[in-house]
Amino acid sequence: MTGDAPKISRAAAAIRVGAGIALAGVPAGALWAWLAPPIGGVVALTKSGNRVTAYLGNESDNFFLGEFLFVGILTVLTVVASVLVWQWRAHRGPVLLAALTGGAALAAGVAAGVGAVLVRWRYGVIDIAAAPVTPEHRIHYVTEAPAVFFGHGPLQIAATILLPAAVGALVYTLFALSTPRDDLGAWPPVEYAGVYPPIPVSVTPTQAP
Repeated sequence: MTGDAPKISRAAAAIRVGAGIALAGVPAGALWAWLAPPIGGVVALTKSGNRVTAYLGNESDNFFLGEFLFVGILTVLTVVASVLVWQWRAHRGPVLLAALTGGAALAAGVAAGVGAVLVRWRYGVIDIAAAPVTPEHRIHYVTEAPAVFFGHGPLQIAATILLPAAVGALVYTLFALSTPRDDLGAWPPVEYAGVYPPIPVSVTPTQAP
């Protein structure tokens, strides 16, 4: 069973899919900035007059928690987007798959930018030199913004950006593999007029009375 003829071209459908998924990175980044936990720490003045920073208890674990939360939000976004894109039956195929993966990577970049801006606006930046510590008050409590990426290296950043694209490609491919038709039910339908061998029918002769 195939769908009806599409009202727009496949290229226009790919642009809509890629742009829609990329724009979904804005609320994803805002959601992460709202949910990601900050990191509590202190700026302390040592006896030698040096300023040092330290984290309170297990607050440093919030770095990993915030980064893992960011990846989780992007993964959920990509899975939902893959399911919705697959429902567009008329345009199923490699073009929409490319639009899905490209849009997922763009959404990750957009979400990272939006999230980083919002948490910096919410928690600010720690200025160790300007911390109000004196010999009488040697400890100043601070709150550090969560991090978007697992590290500052290019490979770590690239892995975070490309992970949603890989998840989207995997989900879409699984849908394609589960479809019995080679044309995935897309438009135009492909009919296969194959030549099939005759099916032998065994006939048991009957004896005359």
